[in-house]
Amino acid sequence: MTASTAKVGDIELCFEEFGNPADPAVLLIMGIGAQMVFWRTEFCQQLAGQGYRVIRFDNRDCGLSTKLDGVRAGGGALIPTMAKFLAGVKITDTAYTLVDMAADAAGLLDHLGIEQAHIVGASMGGMIAQVFAAEHPDRTQTVTIIMSSNNQPFLPPPGPRQLMALLKPPPAGATREEIIANSVQVGRTIGSPKYRQSQAKSYLHAAEYYDRSYYPKGFARQFAAIMGTGNLAPFDNRITSPALVLHGRADKLMRPSGARAIARAIPGARLALIDGMGHDLPEPLWGRVIAKLTENFARSEPAQDETESEAAGR
Repeated sequence: MTASTAKVGDIELCFEEFGNPADPAVLLIMGIGAQMVFWRTEFCQQLAGQGYRVIRFDNRDCGLSTKLDGVRAGGGALIPTMAKFLAGVKITDTAYTLVDMAADAAGLLDHLGIEQAHIVGASMGGMIAQVFAAEHPDRTQTVTIIMSSNNQPFLPPPGPRQLMALLKPPPAGATREEIIANSVQVGRTIGSPKYRQSQAKSYLHAAEYYDRSYYPKGFARQFAAIMGTGNLAPFDNRITSPALVLHGRADKLMRPSGARAIARAIPGARLALIDGMGHDLPEPLWGRVIAKLTENFARSEPAQDETESEAAGR
């Protein structure tokens, strides 16, 4: 498995593929500040083993994709801007929006010669997936939105401890070890309380992420992009592909109320809540998550009896 690069407009996206290129495509979109390797390699391999061509990639401003150095994030001071955002006020001076990030994903499919894919997004990636499915319906075979929200006004806010853990960066001049330790603590604060990863494994993963690319400035621009896009319910109302909303009951960063709001807004969407799951994808739940994904993928396929009937009529 070797990372490749796709030129999409002025952006270069780093991506990797798993499985047979002839199989149906699955595009995995990760969340804010999260590199594509947050979709763990073993998870991607297991999903590809179900008969899919799995693609993961770094969003703009993250990982090994283009970083918009020197570009102002926009949005103003964090706390007052967040308050406006939660009340439904869209921020207008951001560097880019989730619409631009969804267009990046569509451009990656163009680069790969893929007409249509199953779109799967986690956290902010789930927001991008909602926008993608609305803006590019002909490219969306199905859409699955994991641990996300549609940011409609007056939803219950994130848990303060979880939000501050995510938004408070290590101090300027922090060492590699201090930054890795902070990442481990953030993961434990927002993650699944029932499925704690060992401290040693958490450290190894955090070290991998740091050594691959540590770029907190991109986080700020991506956060501004969320606020600059605003309420996603109008996008949700336009989605016509089979949709699954998958969420952890123990997620205090993106509360289950956000998942319910998405499921209400997308026509025909299905909602699945998983006990003990927080704001992560713990390895003990991979089997259940992959089963839910492939179940939703199958909704885009012709029913078996219809296929057999058509074959008999030929």
